[in-house]
Amino acid sequence: MLTDLDKLLGSCLLEIEQCKSLKKIEEIRTAILGRNGKLTEKMRTLKNLSDEDKRVVGAKINEVKANIIEKLNSQIAKIEIKELEEKIKEEFLDITMPVSVKSSGFIHPITKVFAEIASILSGYGFKFEDGPDIESEHFNFDVLNMPSHHPARTMHDTFYLNAPADDYGCKLLRTHTSPVENRAMLKNKPPLRIFTIGRVFRSDYDATHTPMFNQVEMLVVDKDVGFAQLKWLIGDILKKFFEVENLKVRFRPSFFPFTEPSAEADINYSIINGKMKFGVGDKWLEIGGCGVSHPNVLKDGGIDPNKYQGIAFGLGIERLASLKYGIPDLRGYFESDERWRETFGFSPAEL
Repeated sequence: MLTDLDKLLGSCLLEIEQCKSLKKIEEIRTAILGRNGKLTEKMRTLKNLSDEDKRVVGAKINEVKANIIEKLNSQIAKIEIKELEEKIKEEFLDITMPVSVKSSGFIHPITKVFAEIASILSGYGFKFEDGPDIESEHFNFDVLNMPSHHPARTMHDTFYLNAPADDYGCKLLRTHTSPVENRAMLKNKPPLRIFTIGRVFRSDYDATHTPMFNQVEMLVVDKDVGFAQLKWLIGDILKKFFEVENLKVRFRPSFFPFTEPSAEADINYSIINGKMKFGVGDKWLEIGGCGVSHPNVLKDGGIDPNKYQGIAFGLGIERLASLKYGIPDLRGYFESDERWRETFGFSPAEL
């Protein structure tokens, strides 16, 4: 029996070594380790052996199986590397070739708005902070006063990753840029004046929603800030961004777990000659959410809510770009259509 296993191991290793394709190696794996495979058949014979023979032959079978699996994995890696090298050769691009004179670069609207918002906020003394796209439940929900039963934590809204949880909970694609606030509070002492711009992910896709989009979020933590300062700051920033001095901003009561009180900010507009014009008329358009930081959020950030107050607000970058530059459908931002790029892109000189 042991001799047969040695012969089987030798023949399997040789067959695997000579294999040159992933499809063929899968056939070999099935023929050896599958339900009716050669090694599987050997394992079935164990029931006919004595206890002592079972122990010896079983250990040998496990040894043979481990060697075969190791050889399979090694050969698969060699084949994948070879296929990648062949693909690279086929897709070779000579970067020294001249570019077509008709070709020209364009700045994406999202990049344009990134630069505009960053420039405006820097003028108020805001410092840029960044955070990871892959977050934990702790930073994405817990420290933002969002309890375990909150609907935003369901799989209908959140992209959870198939990765083991740790002390901070499950891994997920962040659903907002708010986790950066907590990270900034933990590593900096107040007073704070920070902003972040980055990608966020939610399970939604239509003309006004995309599964990935970008947000800008701002946070101020100080001893003498409140809703009055928040209202002035939002109004002044939006006036600068839309370049409309007489822009009106309206605040409606709302609810967010991480702010109290909370509000939605609207700007006034009117339709003139088929185009949206801001700062005139009595129509209102929602532009973003804001509020005074909840005491629990400050506590989780290591800040005493009895000494300091926080104000925060967030805006969607794609929405800002769409409103300012007349882009009708959010899906176009990510579909890599050259016609869309030429229609809504900007010259690098405009950045």
